[in-house]
Amino acid sequence: MNYCFGVDIGGTTVKIGLFEETGTIVEKWEIPTNTLADGEAILPDIAFSLKTKIEERKLSEEDILGIGVGVPAPVTAEGIVNGSANLGWKYKEVKKEMEELTGLKAYIGNDANVAALGEMWKGGGAGEKNMIMVTLGTGVGGGVIIDGKMLVGNNGAGGEIGHITVRNDETETCGCGRKGCLEQYASATGLVRLTKRYFEKNTKNSILNKKEITAKEVFDAAKAGDEAALEITEEFGAYLGQALVNLAATVDPAVFVIGGGVSKAGDILLDIVRKYFYDHAFYGNQKTKI
Repeated sequence: MNYCFGVDIGGTTVKIGLFEETGTIVEKWEIPTNTLADGEAILPDIAFSLKTKIEERKLSEEDILGIGVGVPAPVTAEGIVNGSANLGWKYKEVKKEMEELTGLKAYIGNDANVAALGEMWKGGGAGEKNMIMVTLGTGVGGGVIIDGKMLVGNNGAGGEIGHITVRNDETETCGCGRKGCLEQYASATGLVRLTKRYFEKNTKNSILNKKEITAKEVFDAAKAGDEAALEITEEFGAYLGQALVNLAATVDPAVFVIGGGVSKAGDILLDIVRKYFYDHAFYGNQKTKI
C-alpha cells in the first residue's frame, strides 16, 4: 500500500493528514504554527511530526509517495514563497527545504489552490470543471479552477481573493500591507474586528459584551438569536457576498465551495452569503451554487 501526507499550513495551526494514494484519509492531526523568528521553525516542526508518524505506524520511506503542502501565500512553480502575510516568511524555498528535511518528494502550492483541487476531486466540487474555492480562516484564500485547470497566474498570485478591495475608506492595514482587503472583514480575525467596531458604536445589550470575542462566539451568539451578533454576521456576509458576486461575473463558476475554519459556522453563514449573492448577482450567474 502506498501513502502520502497532506499538510495545510495555517496562521494558527498546521493540519496534517496521512492518506492512501486513492485519497482515503487514514489519520489526521494538528500541530501549532510557530511564527516566531520569521517562522523559521515551521518546516522543521512539520518534518519532525511526519517522521514521528512514519515511525509510529512502522512505515518505511518507500511506502510514502510524497508530501503535498498548502501554504497561505502565493507559491511559484518551483515551490518558492516570496513573503506570507500570516507566517512571517520573507523568501523561502519551501519545496527544497521540505525535501531536504524529510528525504521525501514534496509538492508545494497555495493553500486555497490545492484545497480547490481537493474539493474538485473528492468534495463539494466533485464532477464540476469550473469552480471557486473560498477558504475562511485566519485569512481569506481562494482557488479558481477553470475547465479543470488551476488558475495560478503569472506570479503565483491567481485567485488571491482575500486581497480584493471591498472598502476604500479603511484606515487599518491588512497583513499584506494594503487597506480595505476582503480578508480584513471576512476572516476569523476580520469578524472579531467587525465585532469590536460594532460595540464601539452601539451599546446594545448582547451576550458578546461579556466574552473574549472569537469568530465562533459571534456565530454561536447569532445562532442563539442575539440581535447584535445577527447584525454583525449580516455585515460579514455582505462583504463576502459582494466579493463572490464580482468573482462570478469574472469567472462564471458552477459552484463556490466555502471551507476553512470559519465555515464550521455552517448554515447561518451560508444563508447570509446566499441571500446577498442571489439578490445582487448578474442574471447570468443566478444558477451558481454555493
